[in-house]
Amino acid sequence: MATKASDSRASTYYDESSFRVLKGLEPVRERPGMYTRTDSPAHIIQEVIDNAADEALGGYAKNIHVTLHHSGAITVVDDGRGIPVGIHPEEKIPVVVLAFTRLHAGGKFDKRSGNSAYAFSGGLHGVGVAVTNALSKRVAVEVRREGKIWQIDFAEGGEKISPMTEAGTCGKQTGTRVTVWPDGKYFDTPTVSSVELERLLRSKAVLLPGVTVRLDTEQANGSTSSKTWSYPQGLAGYLIELAGRAENIAPLYAAEKYADSDHADFAPGEGAAWVIGWFVEAVSSESYVNLIPTVAGGTHESGLRAGVFEAVKSFIEHRALLPRGVKLQQDDVCSHMAYVLSTRLLDPQFQGQVKEKLNSREAVKLVSSMIRDPFEIWLNQHVEAGRAIAELAIHQALARQKNAQKVEKRKQSGVAVLPGKLSDCESTLLTENELFLVEGDSAGGSAKMARNKETQAILPLRGKVQNSWEIDAGRLFANAEIHDIAVALGIDPHDNSTADLSALRYGKVIIMSDADVDGAHIQTLLLTLFYRHFPALITAGHVHIAQPPLYRIDVPASGKKRPARRLYALDEGELAVIKDRLLKEGVPAHAIEVGRFKGLGEMNPEQLRETAMNPATRRVLSVTERPEVQTKALFNLLMGKGEAASRRTWMEANGHLVDADI
Repeated sequence: MATKASDSRASTYYDESSFRVLKGLEPVRERPGMYTRTDSPAHIIQEVIDNAADEALGGYAKNIHVTLHHSGAITVVDDGRGIPVGIHPEEKIPVVVLAFTRLHAGGKFDKRSGNSAYAFSGGLHGVGVAVTNALSKRVAVEVRREGKIWQIDFAEGGEKISPMTEAGTCGKQTGTRVTVWPDGKYFDTPTVSSVELERLLRSKAVLLPGVTVRLDTEQANGSTSSKTWSYPQGLAGYLIELAGRAENIAPLYAAEKYADSDHADFAPGEGAAWVIGWFVEAVSSESYVNLIPTVAGGTHESGLRAGVFEAVKSFIEHRALLPRGVKLQQDDVCSHMAYVLSTRLLDPQFQGQVKEKLNSREAVKLVSSMIRDPFEIWLNQHVEAGRAIAELAIHQALARQKNAQKVEKRKQSGVAVLPGKLSDCESTLLTENELFLVEGDSAGGSAKMARNKETQAILPLRGKVQNSWEIDAGRLFANAEIHDIAVALGIDPHDNSTADLSALRYGKVIIMSDADVDGAHIQTLLLTLFYRHFPALITAGHVHIAQPPLYRIDVPASGKKRPARRLYALDEGELAVIKDRLLKEGVPAHAIEVGRFKGLGEMNPEQLRETAMNPATRRVLSVTERPEVQTKALFNLLMGKGEAASRRTWMEANGHLVDADI
């Protein structure tokens, strides 16, 4: 027995040798989901296509040719400048090897120093084709540059690299050919969806005037089917294709606008191209940032809607078209609008490496300012089209107000007196109303000044809400905070996830607490209340958690190209990434000022609005119940009064997983 006990201690011994350092591309292979989508190899192929598209965006390539081989391999060819093959001055290895084997290396950094290969590209993550290499059995690269053809192969996830060889001459031809054999063990399916690939390539043709994009697909019988895309009409032609037979209410409006060297707020070349239209039937919209499709939208789409709304609102006001008592809202103008938006942004920040949603706050101001004035001028030059759009928006506003009045009549008979500390919103439309449960009176004061009075209500909470896990529903209202929350929501406690929510007063309930341990505790207590006594709110997707930042980063101005900036970081990890990005941009470390928010009360209303309340720029998490987790048992363990011993055991086993904010 003594020997077994000794062996057990030895197997769990924790010392310096227990630490493992992941080097090179090993982190990607260890945790591929952190770097790319793992449902299929589509995204690692997109990284190669994006590189070819960046060459075309810079004006160096006119053709992009993709071949889907019957064997499962994919080849991407462009006639751009070709990846540099010379020795890097600092790393002392060929640049093409750096691109395919080193994370955070590429030609998209140092944009302001003049040493960047691309003024505009799909982000500054710098992982790109290195991730493609890490998750592939083999990657073969052929570069045509400076009259010579160079070849190099990477195998076994980039572990084996063949010597770079000169394979001949090419005259004045230039370009890059990359063939990828994805490793199926990292993906749910080893094949790329041809439908998804076609959609991606078609969008590149739309966004790159004068560029021809071709897809060849090898068939089992040895034949090859081909598709070629080229859009001489650009964005307008693409929206016409998306609309199909949908009836349009007004002619399409297509334009573009980019900042020049004298622009006060944005770098030269930043801006957008767009086409917008209004249709009777629903028509899908698409958006892009530096040719990267943003399927989940983001701040550039918010800027487009804001600019369009302001232009239409101004057109209506100047012509006194709005009936008395009607208040126009953005959704009234944009609900029947379809668009294709292509934004150029110097340093785009995306949500995750997959880049499906743009998070850059400056994109709201960039796009809205670029489209507002030109569109208002267009409306005044095309008065009939402007009136048609205005009439549709006014009709939507009247319908919305009529619907809201019906809801109010159903509620009036038995409504309770609302809490005195509740700052309610003006709207009664459930789909747009939001209730913020805010920690502390000081933060509540800032939130009241930062909110949109039309749609956002504030309920400050004094102190911590009572642990309600083991409280009977009949005794809940003895606690003043819980009483006020229930009355503000307009619904009674219930124990069934399918309970009637017809009297609910807000479509979103957003918990907004400090980004510290106490704030996390308040979140837990409120989630306990909702899960135990208002489960239908969670099931229906009404409960959310705001994510205010922990750090503020002040960046000084750098000439005319970029004014002073204020950035925000959610935690220390984001702070490190932002610092690293700023250093690569050439901002001196001593010029970067970092401040830490001790709580929401320290934020002024403008900062709070930008980071936690404005739907266009805030970060909010939706609360859902994960089916693979025994949620009820976990709540009972963490919140049950008789579970102290079990909690201690659980914390001893899992405490090392927590980053304590002490």
